[in-house]
Amino acid sequence: MSALRDKPAGNIRIAAADYAIDFVLWPKLKKFLKQYTDVKVELTLDNGLTDIVTERYDAGVRMGEHLAKDMISARIGPDFCLAVVGAPSYFAAHRAPNHPKDLVEHACINFRLPSSGGLYAWEFEEKGREIKIRVEGQLAFNNIFHSLAAVLDGFGLAYIPEEIILPHVREKRLVRVLQKFSPHWDGYHLYYPSRRQSSPAFTALVEALRYRK
Repeated sequence: MSALRDKPAGNIRIAAADYAIDFVLWPKLKKFLKQYTDVKVELTLDNGLTDIVTERYDAGVRMGEHLAKDMISARIGPDFCLAVVGAPSYFAAHRAPNHPKDLVEHACINFRLPSSGGLYAWEFEEKGREIKIRVEGQLAFNNIFHSLAAVLDGFGLAYIPEEIILPHVREKRLVRVLQKFSPHWDGYHLYYPSRRQSSPAFTALVEALRYRK
């Protein structure tokens, strides 16, 4: 009876952004779920800053800089950076930007921030100084993979996590620019309320997701 009671089992609900689900959570979850067949995981796409307590999630995933102080967190991914990319067809008709300020002359694919409702100002760094650029273009999305589809179709430049675009750059479907201006961001963390009583299933999940260099 004791062995059955301590065996990881039950339902776990997690809210996470699209990129975090595909590139941080899923590569580890698919191994975890095969090992712990009595654990059920529900992933909800959430690009905002949802209150996981109010919405009754067991945990959420955010970048380290966005974590609330009253939460327990475990780092689950490495630092990452965004990449400015465009399709070869776009660059056939437009000169590549040499500096972030040149982006105001380009068609850019905007990203709508669900948390504030505003458009994301593209953030860069030059000699330790932060640069923010408000870009313009025909398109705006609140899903990073929709932005990827649009940039592949030649509708302008997009600012997308590096890991997503690298295969397309290698296959010459996309061209990367302004790389030296792209800062690295604090990686993703799994977070949950400090008062949460951890079950064997949740404890096992945290350990499976934990980032190890």
